Amino acid sequence: MKKIVYIGNNLSEKSNYHSAMAALTKLLQSEGYAVICASDKTNKIFRLLAMCYTIIKHRKTTDVVLIDTFSTSNFYYALITSQLARLLSLKYIPILHGGNLPKRLKHSEHFSSLIFKYAEINVSPSLYLIREFQKYYYETVYIPNSIPIAEIPFKLRTNLEPKLLWVRAFDEIYNPFMAIKVLYLLKKNYKNASLCMVGPDKDGSLNQTKELAKQLGVANSVTFTGVLPKEQWHQMSGSYDVFINTTNIDNMPVSIIEAMALGLPIVSTNAGGLPYLIENGVDGLLIPVKDERKMAEAIETLLSNAEKAGKMSKNAREKAEKFDEVWVKTQWIKLLKNV
Repeated sequence: MKKIVYIGNNLSEKSNYHSAMAALTKLLQSEGYAVICASDKTNKIFRLLAMCYTIIKHRKTTDVVLIDTFSTSNFYYALITSQLARLLSLKYIPILHGGNLPKRLKHSEHFSSLIFKYAEINVSPSLYLIREFQKYYYETVYIPNSIPIAEIPFKLRTNLEPKLLWVRAFDEIYNPFMAIKVLYLLKKNYKNASLCMVGPDKDGSLNQTKELAKQLGVANSVTFTGVLPKEQWHQMSGSYDVFINTTNIDNMPVSIIEAMALGLPIVSTNAGGLPYLIENGVDGLLIPVKDERKMAEAIETLLSNAEKAGKMSKNAREKAEKFDEVWVKTQWIKLLKNV
């Protein structure tokens, strides 16, 4: 079996935030691959140093380096570690997670070329990024993020209550403030409307979101849980009927795939790769970015139409089954055998 160094934000144990990195590492280890992950340092400078040190330390025994590649400041982790791998004559594979990577390709053309042109191959979890990378002739294959479908309990939703669930990091690019505004609008017609927000604070947005809830007079209808283990929020989701995704920038979020598997009707913005995941009107509803009124209206449509909600719930589960970890694992094994 090949020995793999996996570069990314390996913070799952410290944050309880189960990442795509943790899921893929588990899949590969279950097949006997030796996977060394870096880094779990919370300080960004120390994290980068740990990533580079790990590559250098294991350079003589490493067959391939996997590099989680994002579009914001963490883009430079991928840039530096990929060039280090090149310097050491190591094969590397970027895994494309950043929803804003198309802008990187356009505005950081030279740096993007250094990473993606010299990669063994690029792996995209979304069809959206496949299309964008093909425009620049970077060889890219599609392997989606995985979920353990058999472990995710399905609940068919038909007669919905205005109970909203939001699962994401509190970060400006995910626009948690919009969720509060949607609740405020919804409560004009549904006094019993409530919202649960699950996720860690990344940039101070959590306190700003709480303050906005107070200003709009809906604080008593919002629950903030902080980070929850995946199994816990899956179990808790049985008390909620609509999953909302308010993001401004996105790619292929695992939380939405999990929500589909749970049978939650999805109402999401149409940012980035989301139209490639959600078929509007079939297994979810898509609305324009930063349009809380359209989102509130879409939710009210579901609340007043039990048949539509039920079909959407069932269709969402069927789509989520296509992301089962058994199939995804097979695709990764095929790819790594040829590297």
